[in-house]
Amino acid sequence: MGLSGRCFRALAAAATAAALTGSLSTTSQADPTTFRIGQSSPANTFLAIWMADDAGLYEANGLKLEIVPMAGGRDMANAFATGRIDAMHIGLSSVVRANAANADIRAFGSLSNVVRFALFGKPGVRSPEDLKGGTVAISSLGSESDATLALMLGKLGLTRADVQIKELGLPRLAAVESGAIAATALNEPDRSRAYAAGLTALVDLAPQHVPWLFTGLVAKRAFITDHRETLIRFLKATISGNRLAVSDGQRAKAVLKERFGTNDQNIVDVSYTDFKEQTPPNIEIDPDAARAVIEQIAKPTASHDLKDYIDTSLLDTLKAEGYFK
Repeated sequence: MGLSGRCFRALAAAATAAALTGSLSTTSQADPTTFRIGQSSPANTFLAIWMADDAGLYEANGLKLEIVPMAGGRDMANAFATGRIDAMHIGLSSVVRANAANADIRAFGSLSNVVRFALFGKPGVRSPEDLKGGTVAISSLGSESDATLALMLGKLGLTRADVQIKELGLPRLAAVESGAIAATALNEPDRSRAYAAGLTALVDLAPQHVPWLFTGLVAKRAFITDHRETLIRFLKATISGNRLAVSDGQRAKAVLKERFGTNDQNIVDVSYTDFKEQTPPNIEIDPDAARAVIEQIAKPTASHDLKDYIDTSLLDTLKAEGYFK
């Protein structure tokens, strides 16, 4: 009797999990730990997690992963406080702002250490002069689209005072295409969609590799202290998922197509290329990328010490154990 598609996929996932993570303990199989990860946006920076989830790598590490969609970092502190999430996929600027209000959050890994945004103008907006005085949409206050806006406007000789800033959440591409807003910052896959729609990129920082902890893996400091073993397992699965995505482009693109909900192969190809060029292979934080955010976002009276915003101890443990090799 032939295997069904579902059974075949389950067996393939088990084989991949065994190859990447080794044998499972009886405890991890019988009693998986629920781990809730907040997703700030369905972008290609989440591919390592999607790949690990698709390949069964969290299950192989004794975790039951739950992905919690969230609109940027605005309600991150509350989500942590209420136990809605254990960790989150978010840029360091949100951590800096949250910690200014005593949230005590740390980035313990990174899925991107460079800015991935391009600032697109609506039809007819092709220059700084066209943009001046117009409405620029961000996902939410404190998000990376908000934090990096000053960088992009600076490239145009403008400041935040030269535009009107509006929170708009995820449907920003549709708004700029329709002319409802003057401009917005987009990363993959919407960056490719905007180019395909013929919109003008006033500034595209993605090819410039500007240091910035753009997408961190973050958690409460107390959770990192009290649940180190759980986070180590999460990192092992995520790093393995990242390596799998880099090494198996065909499978990674299939996952992107499914998670993006698109049949546009060009968008998938560009998003994958962008991911492969810029993802840190071992989810490591670039200290210079973290410093860039802190210097830009933290108030002069706030701490500018890296240890108040990042915690590399989990990755240091994996590195010392030889896991990266």
